[in-house]
Amino acid sequence: MREQPPYLRIADVIRQRIADQEWTPGDRLPSRAQLAQECGVGENVIRRAQELLISLGVLEGRAGSGTYVAAPRERLRMVRSQYREQRGGSPFRADMSSLGKRGTWESRTEAKVPAPAGIAERLGIAEGDLCVRTAYEFLVDGKPAQTSTSWEPYEITSGTLVVLPEGGPHAGKGVVDRMAEIGIMVSHVVEQPEPGQADAEEATLLGVQRGSLVTRIRRTYFSDESRPVETADIVIPAALCEIVYEVPVTADARGKPSASNDQPLR
Repeated sequence: MREQPPYLRIADVIRQRIADQEWTPGDRLPSRAQLAQECGVGENVIRRAQELLISLGVLEGRAGSGTYVAAPRERLRMVRSQYREQRGGSPFRADMSSLGKRGTWESRTEAKVPAPAGIAERLGIAEGDLCVRTAYEFLVDGKPAQTSTSWEPYEITSGTLVVLPEGGPHAGKGVVDRMAEIGIMVSHVVEQPEPGQADAEEATLLGVQRGSLVTRIRRTYFSDESRPVETADIVIPAALCEIVYEVPVTADARGKPSASNDQPLR
């Protein structure tokens, strides 16, 4: 059996000392040098252990002050479901409203951006074909909760009132509503979640430590003709949010409940 890395062992020690109420929320931890001496390890090991616990929301770092025990944080429950797309307006705003919170976002759109190879494959277009790219920073009660970068084929929306997702009379509506305005019916969406770590840019936008655990969701909307009309890369910090998928259940021919194969997750 491989020996546990020293920083993980120290992280467990710190967590246990917090659990034993040696340190309580708001308390400042001893200096790294003092902890290193107490634990018989180098300061670099203490630093890595603290960075891990900061990414998990156990500790918080305060510039120029030190490292503190974080107050328990309520994780946002983000439900991914087919029903979220059947409402009018923004699904994110509706999701947050259901939690009694205010969901807002900031965005930056660029039109006529050549599609990189990976995005082109997801959209079923040629590499270099023009797209509309929109970068989002989603906020909950004014605090960052997730980021998303959306790509739409320019040929689909060019010359229409929905060419800019955050501009014109239909600004701020979800993909489903916007596409319906130009006669495209979105029939399903495919989402592929996977764990990851925040890079430097993501950490800055989300207000978390670099390397913090995140969930990445690769999402693609399809029309009723199975044509991809939008794809996005969503990043959600694991310490702040939990993601729940609702799977619809229908009755089969024998009247028994079964998970539907033709009702996609959204």
